[in-house]
Amino acid sequence: MAKTALLIVDMQNVFASMATTATPHINELHSSFEKTSRPIFFTQHGHTKEDLTPPYKNQLVRRWGPDGSIRKGSKDAELVPEMKKLVKDFPIIAKNTYDAFINTNLASLLEERNIERILVCGVLTDCCCDTTARSAFNRGFETWLISDACGSANKKQHEAGLSGFGFACDNVMTTSEALSKLQKEKA
Repeated sequence: MAKTALLIVDMQNVFASMATTATPHINELHSSFEKTSRPIFFTQHGHTKEDLTPPYKNQLVRRWGPDGSIRKGSKDAELVPEMKKLVKDFPIIAKNTYDAFINTNLASLLEERNIERILVCGVLTDCCCDTTARSAFNRGFETWLISDACGSANKKQHEAGLSGFGFACDNVMTTSEALSKLQKEKA
Protein backbone atom coordinates (compact mmCIF):
# COMPACT_ATOMS: atom_id res chain seq x y z
CA MET A 1 0.00 0.00 0.00
CA ALA A 2 1.52 3.32 -1.12
CA LYS A 3 1.71 6.10 1.43
CA THR A 4 -0.57 8.73 -0.08
CA ALA A 5 -0.91 12.49 0.39
CA LEU A 6 -3.50 15.00 -0.80
CA LEU A 7 -2.25 18.24 -2.37
CA ILE A 8 -4.84 21.03 -2.61
CA VAL A 9 -3.54 23.61 -5.06
CA ASP A 10 -4.21 27.38 -4.92
CA MET A 11 -7.79 27.46 -3.67
CA GLN A 12 -7.61 31.24 -3.34
CA ASN A 13 -10.08 34.09 -3.64
CA VAL A 14 -8.76 35.17 -7.04
CA PHE A 15 -9.73 31.75 -8.45
CA ALA A 16 -12.95 31.19 -6.47
CA SER A 17 -15.26 31.39 -9.48
CA MET A 18 -13.23 28.70 -11.25
CA ALA A 19 -13.47 26.27 -8.33
CA THR A 20 -17.19 26.17 -7.60
CA THR A 21 -17.79 22.67 -8.99
CA ALA A 22 -14.46 21.37 -7.64
CA THR A 23 -14.95 22.57 -4.06
CA PRO A 24 -17.43 19.88 -2.89
CA HIS A 25 -15.11 17.18 -4.23
CA ILE A 26 -12.09 18.77 -2.55
CA ASN A 27 -14.06 18.82 0.70
CA GLU A 28 -14.86 15.11 0.25
CA LEU A 29 -11.21 14.25 -0.40
CA HIS A 30 -10.06 16.34 2.55
CA SER A 31 -12.59 14.70 4.86
CA SER A 32 -11.52 11.21 3.81
CA PHE A 33 -7.82 11.98 4.18
CA GLU A 34 -8.35 13.60 7.56
CA LYS A 35 -10.42 10.65 8.84
CA THR A 36 -7.74 8.19 7.74
CA SER A 37 -4.88 10.37 9.07
CA ARG A 38 -3.32 10.69 5.63
CA PRO A 39 -1.17 13.78 5.02
CA ILE A 40 -2.76 16.88 3.49
CA PHE A 41 -0.92 19.85 2.00
CA PHE A 42 -2.17 23.16 0.62
CA THR A 43 -0.44 25.53 -1.77
CA GLN A 44 -0.91 29.28 -1.92
CA HIS A 45 0.31 31.26 -4.89
CA GLY A 46 1.58 34.81 -4.44
CA HIS A 47 4.24 37.30 -5.44
CA THR A 48 6.38 39.45 -3.16
CA LYS A 49 6.96 43.15 -3.66
CA GLU A 50 10.38 42.21 -5.08
CA ASP A 51 8.73 39.87 -7.66
CA LEU A 52 6.43 42.72 -8.70
CA THR A 53 9.16 45.36 -9.06
CA PRO A 54 11.02 45.86 -12.37
CA PRO A 55 13.11 44.33 -13.71
CA TYR A 56 10.79 41.34 -13.29
CA LYS A 57 12.81 38.24 -12.42
CA ASN A 58 9.77 35.99 -12.01
CA GLN A 59 8.62 34.42 -15.28
CA LEU A 60 4.93 34.54 -14.33
CA VAL A 61 5.11 38.24 -13.54
CA ARG A 62 6.77 38.80 -16.91
CA ARG A 63 3.96 36.76 -18.53
CA TRP A 64 0.96 38.28 -16.71
CA GLY A 65 2.39 41.65 -15.67
CA PRO A 66 2.38 43.02 -12.12
CA ASP A 67 -1.32 43.94 -12.30
CA GLY A 68 -2.24 40.45 -13.49
CA SER A 69 -0.19 38.72 -10.80
CA ILE A 70 -1.35 37.72 -7.32
CA ARG A 71 0.16 39.99 -4.69
CA LYS A 72 1.17 38.19 -1.46
CA GLY A 73 -0.90 39.43 1.46
CA SER A 74 -3.75 40.70 -0.73
CA LYS A 75 -7.38 39.60 -0.42
CA ASP A 76 -7.01 37.79 -3.78
CA ALA A 77 -4.12 35.73 -2.37
CA GLU A 78 -6.08 34.49 0.65
CA LEU A 79 -7.47 30.97 0.65
CA VAL A 80 -11.22 30.89 0.04
CA PRO A 81 -13.13 30.84 3.36
CA GLU A 82 -14.15 27.20 2.96
CA MET A 83 -10.50 26.14 2.55
CA LYS A 84 -9.32 28.33 5.46
CA LYS A 85 -11.55 26.21 7.70
CA LEU A 86 -9.89 23.02 6.44
CA VAL A 87 -6.24 24.09 6.81
CA LYS A 88 -6.01 23.58 10.59
CA ASP A 89 -2.42 22.40 11.19
CA PHE A 90 -1.80 21.14 7.66
CA PRO A 91 1.18 22.71 5.86
CA ILE A 92 0.63 25.56 3.41
CA ILE A 93 3.30 25.70 0.73
CA ALA A 94 3.90 29.28 -0.45
CA LYS A 95 4.77 29.34 -4.15
CA ASN A 96 5.35 31.88 -6.91
CA THR A 97 5.40 29.61 -9.98
CA TYR A 98 2.94 27.15 -11.48
CA ASP A 99 5.04 24.27 -10.09
CA ALA A 100 4.62 23.77 -6.33
CA PHE A 101 7.99 22.01 -6.17
CA ILE A 102 10.10 24.92 -7.48
CA ASN A 103 11.53 27.26 -4.82
CA THR A 104 9.61 25.45 -2.05
CA ASN A 105 10.14 22.75 0.55
CA LEU A 106 7.33 20.54 -0.78
CA ALA A 107 9.63 17.74 -1.98
CA SER A 108 11.42 17.51 1.37
CA LEU A 109 8.12 17.52 3.29
CA LEU A 110 6.84 14.64 1.16
CA GLU A 111 10.11 12.71 1.46
CA GLU A 112 10.18 13.18 5.26
CA ARG A 113 6.76 11.52 5.40
CA ASN A 114 7.77 8.74 2.96
CA ILE A 115 5.01 9.72 0.54
CA GLU A 116 4.86 7.58 -2.60
CA ARG A 117 1.61 8.82 -4.16
CA ILE A 118 0.09 12.28 -4.47
CA LEU A 119 -3.50 13.17 -5.31
CA VAL A 120 -3.57 16.64 -6.90
CA CYS A 121 -6.66 18.84 -6.93
CA GLY A 122 -7.50 22.57 -6.96
CA VAL A 123 -7.03 25.30 -9.56
CA LEU A 124 -6.11 25.89 -12.34
CA THR A 125 -6.32 22.42 -13.91
CA ASP A 126 -4.21 23.37 -16.91
CA CYS A 127 -1.67 25.56 -15.11
CA CYS A 128 -0.74 24.95 -11.48
CA CYS A 129 -2.45 21.56 -11.02
CA ASP A 130 -1.11 20.05 -14.25
CA THR A 131 2.37 21.54 -13.84
CA THR A 132 2.65 20.42 -10.21
CA ALA A 133 1.27 16.96 -11.02
CA ARG A 134 3.79 16.56 -13.88
CA SER A 135 6.57 17.68 -11.56
CA ALA A 136 5.49 15.11 -8.96
CA PHE A 137 5.40 12.43 -11.65
CA ASN A 138 8.87 13.45 -12.88
CA ARG A 139 10.16 13.17 -9.30
CA GLY A 140 8.98 9.56 -9.10
CA PHE A 141 5.70 9.96 -7.22
CA GLU A 142 2.68 8.03 -8.42
CA THR A 143 0.40 10.94 -9.27
CA TRP A 144 -3.37 11.06 -9.58
CA LEU A 145 -4.95 14.22 -11.01
CA ILE A 146 -8.52 14.34 -9.67
CA SER A 147 -10.70 15.54 -12.55
CA ASP A 148 -13.84 16.67 -10.70
CA ALA A 149 -11.79 18.26 -7.89
CA CYS A 150 -10.00 20.64 -10.28
CA GLY A 151 -11.24 23.78 -11.98
CA SER A 152 -10.06 26.16 -14.66
CA ALA A 153 -11.09 29.28 -16.57
CA ASN A 154 -13.34 27.25 -18.87
CA LYS A 155 -14.27 23.69 -19.80
CA LYS A 156 -11.90 23.57 -22.80
CA GLN A 157 -8.86 24.50 -20.69
CA HIS A 158 -9.91 22.12 -17.91
CA GLU A 159 -10.26 19.21 -20.31
CA ALA A 160 -7.00 20.06 -22.09
CA GLY A 161 -5.11 19.93 -18.78
CA LEU A 162 -6.65 16.58 -17.86
CA SER A 163 -6.09 15.12 -21.32
CA GLY A 164 -2.46 16.18 -21.55
CA PHE A 165 -1.61 14.86 -18.11
CA GLY A 166 -3.47 11.59 -18.66
CA PHE A 167 -1.69 10.96 -21.95
CA ALA A 168 1.83 11.86 -20.89
CA CYS A 169 2.04 11.05 -17.22
CA ASP A 170 -0.18 9.16 -14.88
CA ASN A 171 -3.73 8.67 -13.69
CA VAL A 172 -6.70 10.99 -14.15
CA MET A 173 -9.76 9.95 -12.15
CA THR A 174 -12.78 11.29 -10.31
CA THR A 175 -13.03 11.74 -6.57
CA SER A 176 -15.21 8.65 -6.17
CA GLU A 177 -12.81 6.54 -8.26
CA ALA A 178 -9.83 7.71 -6.21
CA LEU A 179 -11.52 7.15 -2.86
CA SER A 180 -12.72 3.73 -3.97
CA LYS A 181 -9.16 2.71 -4.95
CA LEU A 182 -7.79 3.97 -1.64
CA GLN A 183 -10.53 2.13 0.29
CA LYS A 184 -9.72 -1.14 -1.51
CA GLU A 185 -6.06 -0.79 -0.50
CA LYS A 186 -7.06 -0.81 3.14
CA ALA A 187 -9.16 -3.97 2.73
